[in-house]
Amino acid sequence: MRTAWSRKAAAMAAPLRAFRLRRPGSAQKFGAAAGSLRGLLRKGCRLLQLPLAGSRLCLYEDGTELSEPFYRTLPPQTELVLLRPGESWPGCCGDVERFLAALCSRTDAVVEAARRLLEDERAPRRQRLLADLIHNLSGDSAAERRDEDGKWFEGLESRFKNKSSYMRYSCESRIRSYMKEVSNFISNVHPTARDAYKRILELMADKLKSVRYNGSYFDRTEEEAAVRLCTKEGWFSCQGPFDRDDCPCKHSINPYTNRESRILFSTWNLDHIIEKKRSVVPELAEAVKTRDGREVNWEYFYQLLFTVDNLKLVHIACHKKTNHHLSCDKTKIYRKRKQTSEIS
Repeated sequence: MRTAWSRKAAAMAAPLRAFRLRRPGSAQKFGAAAGSLRGLLRKGCRLLQLPLAGSRLCLYEDGTELSEPFYRTLPPQTELVLLRPGESWPGCCGDVERFLAALCSRTDAVVEAARRLLEDERAPRRQRLLADLIHNLSGDSAAERRDEDGKWFEGLESRFKNKSSYMRYSCESRIRSYMKEVSNFISNVHPTARDAYKRILELMADKLKSVRYNGSYFDRTEEEAAVRLCTKEGWFSCQGPFDRDDCPCKHSINPYTNRESRILFSTWNLDHIIEKKRSVVPELAEAVKTRDGREVNWEYFYQLLFTVDNLKLVHIACHKKTNHHLSCDKTKIYRKRKQTSEIS
């Protein structure tokens, strides 16, 4: 049986290993070196003036409590948290939660502190982190009118008096461009089917005008949540690539916050799940050509081309430009003839 003296001698014989110690919720760190967990705990308690009885050491990263065998596997300079009796440490996520709380409750102070740090920062990675922090916290997302947030409107025509009107216009412009592509495709339509194709274009154009080109998708003031893609505050979330149900990176943006966010949002895409150029428009042209007395279900194609039935809002990194290998539903291309909208 090992005596206390032999255990002490063994600990003294073990090579000293240095670690960084801190208390829960404190950013201040202290260096301490010891040859054993017990020795490190003793030094840490003396250094931080804590009672040795009942105190423990755990990993700062995830809160794992240290045992002597586990201690021996740790690399030098590992960051540890010293806990007094009754305390616990959830891991560094606790610091993140406190940081987020500070961001929400003291936004202006955090932005000012970040700006001061950025002035003297030379490390590119830290520069990027600080710049992104300032960018995401700056601005006035609650402001709506030009006279409330003039910087947001820099570079825009004077006719836009509020943010929502411009965002609605931005969405309408995208939808109009889709309609233009459908119209321009008429040169590829078989000559005998062009009149019928033009009639469908007219029906689609009338439908788009009646819903104001679905500009409500980007308008945070739209009262009906089902017809906008953002929250009432103006936050948009990426809906993920065409072949996924969600965004793996959790991309989000509020273009109502500041001018830079407004500009960055223009790089987000309204992506057609069933591709517009490769599938929807060519299949529409083929349906008109081979209708053989049947009525083309133009409203089905309208939904695929201009509505969120087939559109996903995606961050540029989630926009896959490869072939989607998806086609229109053959059972929905034609429908029973209606006298009021007959295509002949």
